[in-house]
Amino acid sequence: MFLRPLHIIPPDTKIDFVAKRWWAFSVTIILVLITVIALCVKGLNLGIDFKGGILIDARSAQAIDMGALREELGKLNLGEVELQQFGGPNEVLVRMQKQEGADQAQMKAIEIVRATMGDTYDYRSIQVVGPTVGKELLHAGILATILAMLAISLYVGLRFEWQFGLAALIATFHDVLTTVGLYAVLQLDFNLTAVAALLTLAGYSINDTVVVFDRIRETLRRQKATDLRVIINDSVNQTLSRTTMTAGTTLLALLPLVFMGGPTLINFSAALTWGILVGTYSSIYVAAALLLYMPPLRRMEAAPTPKA
Repeated sequence: MFLRPLHIIPPDTKIDFVAKRWWAFSVTIILVLITVIALCVKGLNLGIDFKGGILIDARSAQAIDMGALREELGKLNLGEVELQQFGGPNEVLVRMQKQEGADQAQMKAIEIVRATMGDTYDYRSIQVVGPTVGKELLHAGILATILAMLAISLYVGLRFEWQFGLAALIATFHDVLTTVGLYAVLQLDFNLTAVAALLTLAGYSINDTVVVFDRIRETLRRQKATDLRVIINDSVNQTLSRTTMTAGTTLLALLPLVFMGGPTLINFSAALTWGILVGTYSSIYVAAALLLYMPPLRRMEAAPTPKA
């Protein structure tokens, strides 16, 4: 007895995605406008990594209860406090926002934290990071995201054709930009974790897009006389089940982090969840439809069938 393949979407769907492209383009424009307005009006809520602050690297003789320690430090009214466990379970990195005032205010905050944590910790290093270093990290993060999108698009252009690379760049830029807009609208902390989320999203988004583009290229080889609109619709419908199942299984892993991960993971998990939803929509409706407004694609010859 053989197991039948699971199809959430019937394999013989005939949805006319191209006909709905103007609705998709309208949604895209609205999302981009909301992002631009939010960035201009509210701006990004930069975290400690980019604004500068106090870093305390400490080690305990025993395993650290991160939840209890986070609750204790949160009661000190010192502003934003982040805890990161690294190395072993007895090592912690405490990040605090820079306090109002000169160096004396920073030293006072450090002493308050040390008194709260107690003498059982070995304070291996204590640093006060200025805003200059934070700006350098912000610029480096932005540059890394832009270079990643360009490199991905260049690969797609070389692997397929330049039209595919340009369409992939536009779709990926849309996904990353609207995710940045989520940070601006909800005023989530934008820190190095957020940059990691954007880079992860760029890779995920292009993965779905490449699957659709690869099917379009295969269909172009087989159906040389068919209109490009029909080819795009056939290709998106044929990959629709795979796209929805990939997005669905990824969301099953992310949603528990969104609702039960607590404040530590919400910035990363919420951004990825939103990005996957937008990225799936752009792969289905936006990326492929952009090919209609570019120079005609080459109708490549199909590979010859090997003789027996």
